[in-house]
Amino acid sequence: MSAADKIQNAAEDLKGKAKEALGNITNDDNMVAEGKAEQVKADAKKAGENVKDAFKH
Repeated sequence: MSAADKIQNAAEDLKGKAKEALGNITNDDNMVAEGKAEQVKADAKKAGENVKDAFKH
């Protein structure tokens, strides 16, 4: 996993956490769901990159 990929995934995860928190504060269930979805997407990308890295070594 390249450093750029790691940074991008971390940024997407952080963005999702921020959206989720803002949704919780404003009682916006749609924003909470979007935030959680972004976090899951970032986690899936990270897992995929880890699998690729495992096969490289």
